[in-house]
Amino acid sequence: MKKLSCIIVDDEPVARKILQEFVEQVPFIDLQGKFENAMKTEEFLKNNTTDIIFLDIEMPKVSGLQLLQKMNVESMVIITTAFPQYALDGYELDIIDYLLKPFALSRFLKAVHKAKDYFEMKTRTTGTLPPSYIFIKSEKRIEKIELNDILYAESVGNYVTVYTERKKIMAYLTMKSLESQLPSNDFIKIHQSYLVNCSKIDAIEGNEIKIGSRSLPISRNYREMVMKIIQQRLLKR
Repeated sequence: MKKLSCIIVDDEPVARKILQEFVEQVPFIDLQGKFENAMKTEEFLKNNTTDIIFLDIEMPKVSGLQLLQKMNVESMVIITTAFPQYALDGYELDIIDYLLKPFALSRFLKAVHKAKDYFEMKTRTTGTLPPSYIFIKSEKRIEKIELNDILYAESVGNYVTVYTERKKIMAYLTMKSLESQLPSNDFIKIHQSYLVNCSKIDAIEGNEIKIGSRSLPISRNYREMVMKIIQQRLLKR
């Protein structure tokens, strides 16, 4: 894997120094630069790209969150702040992690490894083995879900709930977005609101699919496609 580039954005010299020392202890990260305000960061990002931004929130004139909203930054963002009240705002802007100052090296390492895992998942190319897991942002956490653990997903309004044998994870995203991240040979849509893992189907009865004790409806619009996929795996004499 290539090294991930990063920048540090914080108006406190001591905080920038600590973050630099932490970064230098991570072999898969290269530091591109340090900036004390949003304006200098914006100027840098106009002409450069970076994989990770370690971003403070409370800065003079333009806050870290205002910078993200203004620039629509595509880098992975790890918030570093002394103010816990901004956590929800940060996660709504698709940050990777939220580090509350003062944080230990061990907590910093957990955040950068999460960024590394996310980067590897996003950059897998055609011809390589497909990822065996996905990441989903749920409330204040980014959850890692093994594909083989997924039973089915249900869409309700602006949310999708992913059901596994052990738990359910609700996320603010569309079914289309989730479906695009899952292998189409293994996951099929049976209804506008339901996506199921083929390997978890126990039976099909009429217009319902049985997964354990659950019965999920097959809509008229999807029945033909569902049965075509099932017929491909149906044993015959």
